[in-house]
Amino acid sequence: MPAAQLSPADAGHAPYRPGTAGYRRVMVAVFAAGMATFVLLYDVQALLPELVEAFDVSPTRATLAMSLTTATLAVALLVAGPVSEAVGRTPLIHLALWSAAVVGVLSALAPSWEALLGLRMLQGVTLAGLPAVATAYLREELHPSAHGRAFGLYISGTALGGMAGRVVTAPVADAAGWRWGLAAAALAALVCAVLVAWLLPASRHFVRRPADLRSVLGGARAAVRDRALVALYVLGACGIGTMVAVFNALGFRLSSAPYGLSVGTISLVYLVYALGSVSSAASGRIADRIGRRATIPAGCALALVGVWLTLAGALPVVVVGMAALTVGFFCIHGLASGWVTARAHLAGVRTGQAAAFYLFAYYVGASVFGNLGSAAWSRAGWPGVVALASALLLTVCAMVVVLRRTPALVPPGG
Repeated sequence: MPAAQLSPADAGHAPYRPGTAGYRRVMVAVFAAGMATFVLLYDVQALLPELVEAFDVSPTRATLAMSLTTATLAVALLVAGPVSEAVGRTPLIHLALWSAAVVGVLSALAPSWEALLGLRMLQGVTLAGLPAVATAYLREELHPSAHGRAFGLYISGTALGGMAGRVVTAPVADAAGWRWGLAAAALAALVCAVLVAWLLPASRHFVRRPADLRSVLGGARAAVRDRALVALYVLGACGIGTMVAVFNALGFRLSSAPYGLSVGTISLVYLVYALGSVSSAASGRIADRIGRRATIPAGCALALVGVWLTLAGALPVVVVGMAALTVGFFCIHGLASGWVTARAHLAGVRTGQAAAFYLFAYYVGASVFGNLGSAAWSRAGWPGVVALASALLLTVCAMVVVLRRTPALVPPGG
């Protein structure tokens, strides 16, 4: 039966609870889907110095290979969210993974800089299907008691995907060139797509909603009227903007004097993303016990301290700072992404559309602030990058204050 239809038999199925076979299938599949998406999204980041040499472009222009992908992803999310409300969650997930993997292969074969940028833009469009619906799918199919840890585990999959997108491509590029680096990322994504096709259960609690222009615009207005949702959108934009700006500039910093590291060696720094995977899963479990409002501030403080630590000249201290930033960010993002769908559900806002708005802001932040990070590096060196990151994280802190002062919504009958 198509996932977009809800039969009486399906409606009678209880949501998957932790410990059941269905829950395990969902979590492994969504974890793999998150990995595939972020492998392909970030596979060029560690290769930016290589692209500068291969195509004779400036660091700021090289960063377009990242920022154009996140920009088109952001725009496509505004379409993917409403479309998922009409056609279902699982069909869109499968379409996104398979088409993104194909575009990943084509990117490795790009004959020119302009062709590579065009394919990276198309990559953003194809990737939009998964992040647009992942949290909505989890909220619909899992028992509420598992939401925090499930959202955290999904984000941990994206963290490992982001790490693999850098750690896999750079050593391969060192040995065989950037094209083979991108090909390795595409192969990893294809493996994940096969795993998701095998494991992911079709939606059982999805209810089709009309996707005509009038209802979509009405849903959009509702998604930007709620004060807490808007604060979460801004929080996501500035949080990911910090991460992408710092990691984009990091490759240029570490490949320059006094470090002079190779692309493959620099990629080892991205192993700190494994800590982000642990952080998002752990913060989800903690938030299930003490609440998101009490957990997110700790992530903000840790990320800010991490950014300031990177001002040190000693490489080990820089790595520790990057690790702290990563742990703090994934705590923030893991909780905020799940909070958006929870808040939207209680506020009567379409969850798919609210998630799309959050991710639109998130990837606009990645695109705009990621490019600004490279510009800050070119004009003011690492202190300029730290100044930009600090301003973004202080904005995240301000949004946390807004969220703490916004009354919580209570479920009907709660």
